[in-house]
Amino acid sequence: MSALSQILERKIVAILRGMPPKDIEAIASALHNGGIRILEVTLNSENALAVIEQLSHAFKGRLLIGAGTVLDTKDARNAIDAGAAFLISPSLDITVIKAAKNAGVVSIPGAFTPTEILRAHNNGADIVKIFPTLNAGYIKNILAPLNHIRVMPTGGIDATNIKSFAATGAVAFGIGSALVNSKATINESYLQDLTIKANKLVMAMNS
Repeated sequence: MSALSQILERKIVAILRGMPPKDIEAIASALHNGGIRILEVTLNSENALAVIEQLSHAFKGRLLIGAGTVLDTKDARNAIDAGAAFLISPSLDITVIKAAKNAGVVSIPGAFTPTEILRAHNNGADIVKIFPTLNAGYIKNILAPLNHIRVMPTGGIDATNIKSFAATGAVAFGIGSALVNSKATINESYLQDLTIKANKLVMAMNS
């Protein structure tokens, strides 16, 4: 199954930002146990490229690993070389979309306004990350005239509202602090709670 097909099927992209590299495999394993199958490692995290490479090997065939906070073509090349299967950006840079497409990886640039969203789509984005996400109503209004564009709202989504976002027609969801808290102490209790939170999120989406 292609990386894009996996994202469209599994839908939830767990965002790992600022997590300690020494704990990253345990965190990934806890998320996997809870039903998460797609992880985004942001490039502004410690040793991000090494972490992407590490997770891509350790969870090959079990988790789809990509890079987030990809800001320019240098970031794109480095992430692709590390094994990222998709590139996610907080903003719209056409050259990053082209770099992803040329390398055969999934392109998910960030956009906010209808103009930006359409421009991203017209330049080859596979999915457009709506960032920041105001609420489900905003996504619904965006998709009324632009329902041919695949969008991934990111920010402020959790188990209590993911169903309302799914009802808008969004194809995927970026989930950060609602799942993985970078401020918490990583121990067995945290990992158990993380698996439970992940499972609740998956179940809420599929309910």
